[in-house]
Amino acid sequence: MNVAIQVPASGDQAPFLAPEAIRHAQAYLGSHGENLDWEYLDGVVAAAGADRERLQDILSGGTAALTIRFLEGEPAGQLMIDRARLMDAIVLSAWNGTAAANLPDVSLVAVGGYGRGELHPASDIDLLVLLDGCSHDRASDNLARFLTLLWDLGLDIGHSARSVDECAAECRRDLGVATTLMEARLLTGPDALFARMREAVGPSALWPAPDFLRAKLREQATRHAQYDDTAHNLEPNVKNGPGGLRDIQNIVWVGRRRCGATTLRDLCDRGFITVTQLRLLEEGREFLCRMRFALHSLTGRREDRLLFDHQARIATIFGYEDASYMLAVEQLMQRFYRTAMEVSRLNEMVLQIFQETILLDPQAPPESLNERFELRNGFLQVTDEVVFRDYPSALLEVFLLLQSHPEIRGVGAATITAIRQYLYLIDDEFRQDPRNHRLFLDIVRAPTGVTHELRRMNRYGVLGQYIPAFGRIVGRMQYDLFHAYTVDAHTLFVVSNLRRFALPQFNNEFPRCSEIMQALPNPELVYLGALFHDIAKGRGGDHSELGAMDAESFCLEHGLNRYDARLVAWLVRHHLALSLTAQKKDLSDVEVIREFAELVGDEQHLDCLYLLTVADVRGTNPKLWNSWRAQLFEELQALTRQALRRGLERPIDRDELLQARRSAAKARLSAEGMDDSTIEDTWLAFSEDYFLRCDPGEIVAHTQMLADPANVGRKVLVDLRRQLTGSGNAVFLFTPQTTPAFAIATAIFDEMGLNVTDARIVPLPKGQSLSTYVFLEADGGPVVDPERLQQLKSRLESDLHAGGEFSPTVRRRAPRQIRMFPTQPVASFTTDERNQRTVIELVAADHPGLLSMVGNLFRDYDIKIQTAKIATVGERAEDAFYVTNADHQPLSRDTCDDLQAALLSALSTQD
Repeated sequence: MNVAIQVPASGDQAPFLAPEAIRHAQAYLGSHGENLDWEYLDGVVAAAGADRERLQDILSGGTAALTIRFLEGEPAGQLMIDRARLMDAIVLSAWNGTAAANLPDVSLVAVGGYGRGELHPASDIDLLVLLDGCSHDRASDNLARFLTLLWDLGLDIGHSARSVDECAAECRRDLGVATTLMEARLLTGPDALFARMREAVGPSALWPAPDFLRAKLREQATRHAQYDDTAHNLEPNVKNGPGGLRDIQNIVWVGRRRCGATTLRDLCDRGFITVTQLRLLEEGREFLCRMRFALHSLTGRREDRLLFDHQARIATIFGYEDASYMLAVEQLMQRFYRTAMEVSRLNEMVLQIFQETILLDPQAPPESLNERFELRNGFLQVTDEVVFRDYPSALLEVFLLLQSHPEIRGVGAATITAIRQYLYLIDDEFRQDPRNHRLFLDIVRAPTGVTHELRRMNRYGVLGQYIPAFGRIVGRMQYDLFHAYTVDAHTLFVVSNLRRFALPQFNNEFPRCSEIMQALPNPELVYLGALFHDIAKGRGGDHSELGAMDAESFCLEHGLNRYDARLVAWLVRHHLALSLTAQKKDLSDVEVIREFAELVGDEQHLDCLYLLTVADVRGTNPKLWNSWRAQLFEELQALTRQALRRGLERPIDRDELLQARRSAAKARLSAEGMDDSTIEDTWLAFSEDYFLRCDPGEIVAHTQMLADPANVGRKVLVDLRRQLTGSGNAVFLFTPQTTPAFAIATAIFDEMGLNVTDARIVPLPKGQSLSTYVFLEADGGPVVDPERLQQLKSRLESDLHAGGEFSPTVRRRAPRQIRMFPTQPVASFTTDERNQRTVIELVAADHPGLLSMVGNLFRDYDIKIQTAKIATVGERAEDAFYVTNADHQPLSRDTCDDLQAALLSALSTQD
């Protein structure tokens, strides 16, 4: 029998294969023609016996040849079979050359993926040495020689040596072992022994189909939870993630236990899946297998994570090209996510069929819900297979029923199939039908199950069909580190976050958000804002503006009044405004608050935008949300609410703010036992500008630090504490103005793996400065280890006392993901005339040492930092610095030009 192991004359078609591997393919497989039959190969391998070098050459050549065939587009399914066939020859040659003669009564068995005859380039080679009448001790020396030879070949061998009874006992204890042995395949040895083992671990002996199914459902739920129950992570696992290869294999495993089916086609032949579903599963499996084959070939190891490092290269191998609307890698990943979604839906449906046939009573009487739907065994079913054809609105009604009846366990498999079959009925006429408008809004307004059913609607394809613009973002990724999920998955996470604000059982998570959300008269307006806030991603142009137009049209078509429709559109148009203002602007500037208050206009718009912003940031990336951002958003919301209640025509003025902050700080200091004379004496060192730029908590901490008798006369002070707001840690530094405190402190923070989120530096009389730095651990939480805090304090004191004679060196390497995304550095300069300062906005790759480098440049140009707003957005640092020259004036044009050139030059060198 001939197999197409094609070996081209050159390695041009295999750019990521080493030349040596190409030579192996040509020398050991190509020398006898482009096609090689297995009979010849078996002879070559058998002749090699236990000769490691000859076996290594054959293995290297075979691997290279299979990779070349992969690059030429041959189906991965066939390549996996051939890889297993090649491995059979090598394993048997090694066995015969090391152990077979001394172990005639032992069976060598392939198990797991190797057992079913499918291997990727770096898959485990799982072997069972089945013993009968041979003790472990007698077998051990021979097995050691056999396994050592395989390990020397660089193979990843998983092995066990057991008797039949031991196999059965292990299967009872471990479902994974039982599943592995289901796919056992005899390589060599006594047939009868192998048959006894198969009988001992079969469903008649242990793990009958009902127990097996329940255990597999639990196992799958646990595995999915490890990936946030979504395949739409930006670095998904193609094997184990939801919608991955393991979900397809789970269907086959359960089918094998239920009816002896060993393939998807067997399940189709037995009537468990339709021909269309078989085609979708086989297409999905082939695509996922190609992805996994490419990962193993690129990395040379068992790599199942589709990391950013590999995505662009695989997109090129698969033939994708950049287009104006989408990068090649984004096209590849959209296909992956849509494939995973289809696999997830089919997995749900087929396992539901098995539940109905294995675990449930097929003769159970139905319980009528209405003329279109009924419950059978707790699952929602259509009363007739043509219900959706005759009453298309039932395609939405099904989800409303699920919300109205929380006792329903799920949707029956036949009903899922029917939903998919009749999706085409959701057309323009359907979308314009007032009955369907009411049904959709009832789903969004339901007291329970909103997120759950929107996700189900997306999984079944209904949501994207009903809102075509949403259908275009399904599976759409953004190739960066900021967005951790695809656009549709992110959108539904945002809705989920909003729903948690609305439910009293989650009041402890975000008390302020819960209080606001539960007081809203029409919370569905915020849900609609969430559904549309990113719906125009990828169209070109401003997605906020385009999405706002979509949102307003949708709301008006669905009967919302003009005010509510415009509120939803306003939320979509300005969904980034609160986040950008809080993270990039100086909230101590009353004009910033006034301008933002003018934008929102009233408290209803403010409350809705605040809720959407918190939900949006939390749903963008789990690593993005932290207590410091929470405080910033809450502070801006509170200050804006105060401004709105005073009236925009009567904003708070400088003198009033100054008096308010002094009074608040003095009241807290007095409450803690400090007398008025000490307070006033200490405050002689503070200017009016200091009180305007520091909040009462900072004023209290600074006053206590300077008033402490132990600190009198000292030139450098370091005071480390938790933020009074609980938003992280704060360190207060009292240093000479000649000390480059910012460059020194940020280098130390960076080297210790701490993230600076905010810095405020205030010059004082007599050549001193007071600065405040807020910092967090890399995971977004506060530093709680006392020894770590003491280490930080000691390093700050030591280096600041040195007075800038040397700068700490940051030795940490940039993380792998940061290095994958080059960022074009940008440095822009604007003059803030009202506050007599220059605002420098910096965008650059978030490399270790970035802030320290900026601080050293500022020192070189004699630039004074007033405030720094530090934000990390995925792979990018987006920082804003409010600075002056040595005379406390805005920077000159020449200085701006020189500094911009210096910054860009330094940042380009970093990249």
